[in-house]
Amino acid sequence: MTTSARTGTRRSFDAVLCDLDNVIRFYDTTGPSVLERAAGLPEGTTARLAFAPERDGPLLLGRITRGQWTESIAAGLHAEAGLPAQRARELATAFAEAPFSADEEVVSLLRRVRAAGVTLVLVTNATLDLEDDLAALGLADLADHVVSSARVGVAKPDRKIYQIAAARAGAVAERCLFVDDRAENVGAAVALGMTGVHYRGPADLHGPLGSLVDG
Repeated sequence: MTTSARTGTRRSFDAVLCDLDNVIRFYDTTGPSVLERAAGLPEGTTARLAFAPERDGPLLLGRITRGQWTESIAAGLHAEAGLPAQRARELATAFAEAPFSADEEVVSLLRRVRAAGVTLVLVTNATLDLEDDLAALGLADLADHVVSSARVGVAKPDRKIYQIAAARAGAVAERCLFVDDRAENVGAAVALGMTGVHYRGPADLHGPLGSLVDG
């Protein structure tokens, strides 16, 4: 059980398990949206095809590369959306390679949590490029551990990935705080005995994480 060196009080949690995308990292999809409009496609068509289980699933389990995923999106845009092959490939590439950035407010809070002595684990449904992506964001040192679905071969909300994360943290489930933007992922963590935070904005973190920093 974690104890605050400053106050001697026992902390509420021994570990914070935090999602990456739509909590820490956000994508700029302006480019793909412009291309969709130019092609006469409803906005979101590319995302719908890209995140279909038959395409997204293998990517997040590390069975295909991002390049192969891009090709599968292009094939879907060509076959299902009726785009010419070249335009489909251009749109798929723009989507798969959309720029991303980190929310500095969230990053700062997580760094403070870790500096306070609480173990931080990133638990993310990610690609084989995750390590390079974290380095590009300047976040290679953000967490004590990173549990990537593409590396462990299991994705949220499968209970096994939560168990792997808790084991890496050296904490029992009941002493873990889990943060994610998807309600089903939070629900799976809560079912294992973790405390869940359904993330919709930085304000959702100030209470539970602030108490760890200040406690």
